Amino acid sequence: MLTNISFVSGFPVMKLLCSDVGRPMRMSFHGFTTLITESSADIHQTYSVGLTSLSQVRSVVGDTSTAARMEARSAIRLAAVVELLHSATLIHDDVIDSADTRRGRPSANSRWGNHRSVLTGDWLYMQSFQMALEERNFRILDILIDLTQKMVEGELIQLSKIGRIDVTEEDALRLATYKTACLFSGCARLGAVLGGLEGKEEQALADYGRYAGLAFQLVDDLLDFTASAQQLGKPVLSDLKEGKVTLPLIYAMENGHRDAREMVARVLEEKEFVSVRPETLVSLVHESGALDRARNLAQDYALRAKACLNGGRDSEYYRALATLPDFILEREN
Repeated sequence: MLTNISFVSGFPVMKLLCSDVGRPMRMSFHGFTTLITESSADIHQTYSVGLTSLSQVRSVVGDTSTAARMEARSAIRLAAVVELLHSATLIHDDVIDSADTRRGRPSANSRWGNHRSVLTGDWLYMQSFQMALEERNFRILDILIDLTQKMVEGELIQLSKIGRIDVTEEDALRLATYKTACLFSGCARLGAVLGGLEGKEEQALADYGRYAGLAFQLVDDLLDFTASAQQLGKPVLSDLKEGKVTLPLIYAMENGHRDAREMVARVLEEKEFVSVRPETLVSLVHESGALDRARNLAQDYALRAKACLNGGRDSEYYRALATLPDFILEREN
């Protein structure tokens, strides 16, 4: 429950958050955490074949007991916690990047300034942890603190790489792990904990989330070269204009394309597309084979995510989890 929402309900940044900023990912993370919680018992039975130290887990689905209803409420509460954490990171990211838009809509900082936006993000962080405390579960707090710390560390890593052309594949994947995959992994782990899983079973679902998150970030990088500005909700190659060298560009430069390196260097120096046309660079990256290489890696991570499910028993929850990596690979925005 957002116990203190009323005192900021009239604040314009909060209105923007509730209607726009959090919308693109609101349903996805809510569904992700809730889905894994409800499917934990189902997947747990699958692990009884390949993993040790298993204990019987009660299925939430179809169980009308008080305990099951409490677990369902906990899943919804923690889904909301993750939404607030994610929204806070979006607001802070836009401040750091001086972004004007978020998914095609005005960003909070562009409408109400950095000071209010930073404070709103801070408030969302604190509100999310206040909600999490209602669970009275230190394990949940450990997970939330760990993923929040990693996301902040990811932002610091990114800041150290801004404007640099010497970013490596290892750098890019480490950044993707800290900034994106840890959030997916944390969501999956929270669902596992609420579903009663421990040890290897919990870790398997956390790994599922991590691999799905890495695939998600790689597809995000690919869309910068394959989607239109209308689909992206932002200008094409906006990452490069902000000084961020992503994996497709790294691969294009690694493939011996001297022109690609020279173009990237010029954009980083000018911090804008002045002497380099975006479509020229996009075409060169296409021709280099870099997109196929990045797409193959995303597909590999998607397969690893599915493998973490260990061929679970057929059910609507298992099918949903097994389908999610495919959805990630096929998304267009």
